[in-house]
Amino acid sequence: QVQLVESGGGLVQAGGSLRLSCAASGRTFSSYAMGWFRQAPGKEREFVTAINWSGGSTNYADSVKGRFAISRDNAKNTAYLQMNSLKPEDTAVYYCAARKISFGNDYYYTGVGDYDYWGQGTQVTVSS
Repeated sequence: QVQLVESGGGLVQAGGSLRLSCAASGRTFSSYAMGWFRQAPGKEREFVTAINWSGGSTNYADSVKGRFAISRDNAKNTAYLQMNSLKPEDTAVYYCAARKISFGNDYYYTGVGDYDYWGQGTQVTVSS
């Protein structure tokens, strides 16, 4: 089992940047594929980006492609979400998620239901 704690959210002006971190407990972080999702008030939780266990494969929602970047440091048990050129429509609670994978699984996952573990979320607010 893994516990996830997000940090780095806050209030930023449009065009600004934020870097979110997701710290995972345990010693087997490299056994998990990771993802970031977000949920705005009154909306469904939506996929933002995902990364495989090694960091060699990533995927992005069209709405953030070219502006956001996911990465991970397995030695530090941490995943990151670098968000640049932020827009008011990026305002949401951002969640990191982890999926336990078997040895040799090199995939990333994009569905809410694909993940086993979730953090508590961190608020990102972008003002216009």
